[in-house]
Amino acid sequence: MFTSINYISLSILIALLLNTCILLFYYFFYFLKLGTHKPAVSNKQFNEPISVIIAARNEYKALERNLKSVLEQDYPNFEVIVVNDCSWDESQKLLEYYQEVYSHLKICEIKEQEKYPTGKKFALTLGIKAALNENLIFTDADCKPASNQWLSLMASKFDNNKEIVLGFSPYTVQKGFVNLWSRFESAITGMLYFSAALNKNAFMGVGRNLAYTKSLFFKQKGFAWHQHILSGDDDLFVNKSATSTNVTVQLNPNSFVYTESKRNFNDWSRQKIRHNITGKYYKSSDKIFLGIFYSANLFFYITTIALLIINIKLWQLIVGIFSFKFICQSLVYYFSFKKLKSQSLVLYLLVFDVLFVVYMYIFGTIGFFTKQRKMW
Repeated sequence: MFTSINYISLSILIALLLNTCILLFYYFFYFLKLGTHKPAVSNKQFNEPISVIIAARNEYKALERNLKSVLEQDYPNFEVIVVNDCSWDESQKLLEYYQEVYSHLKICEIKEQEKYPTGKKFALTLGIKAALNENLIFTDADCKPASNQWLSLMASKFDNNKEIVLGFSPYTVQKGFVNLWSRFESAITGMLYFSAALNKNAFMGVGRNLAYTKSLFFKQKGFAWHQHILSGDDDLFVNKSATSTNVTVQLNPNSFVYTESKRNFNDWSRQKIRHNITGKYYKSSDKIFLGIFYSANLFFYITTIALLIINIKLWQLIVGIFSFKFICQSLVYYFSFKKLKSQSLVLYLLVFDVLFVVYMYIFGTIGFFTKQRKMW
């Protein structure tokens, strides 16, 4: 076998082995941290008052469907602030109705002003300023907590002087390929940012299930440095504010916040372009961390295919390398996805791993060159 290796084949083989080693490093030294994570057990009760903040724009149906599950959380002292951002549907009437039933609901209404457009960051800032409490928990109108313990579980992580709590927000199981792919992509993203946080290098969070302190928000001057970027109220704030000691994670399944995925490719693609706009503003170290992983994935498949084309006689060696990498990847992903209640998605790994590489480079490139125009 090895006598048939020429210079070009040898170079590609070395490149394939190098990319395989890089990926194995990420699997076992980063992602496995999530798969083997065991949260510290504490008997101490955290009963500090909490403010939940939701920014909503024309979300009548979502508020009607989900707000009660937030208002009826099993927690002794909390308020829920809904910022009704220039809605022209019946959201305000619905919120006023709920306010009559739930005294801990606070409404902040923003009126449309053509000369002074707002946006989600402005709405969240208004909600934060209106909050009475130091500890803040954020979610969206189209999200529903997995249980009435969501607030208690997220709040408990503020103990030990932690300023940022990263939660998980998976998509509900629905029919169709877009939903299946959205759940896989969400699990990969969760594995990335939870693993980084557990390695004391948090680089992002998801605003559907995120918590931080009011004092941290004002210490960082809110969203000031990225106010001109219409997205990024969650990941860019965490990227700027996170340190090696002030971030913790909440992985209890009862703390998850579920939302529905987009139902068709066009809606999903617009959402993902919007999400990928912010990556170019991450800290250089985080872009390098993600860039090496994405590049190693891409070149692993390129070198595998190239080596098969150039020297098919090496097919046994190539299959061996590919199989070893895939087995290691599957095991690590299974245990990591299991923490996110997504382990069944590993069944699609062989196909979806390739699609994930294509997705990241296509939508990452589009996001890099796209300027966001809509405020929501």
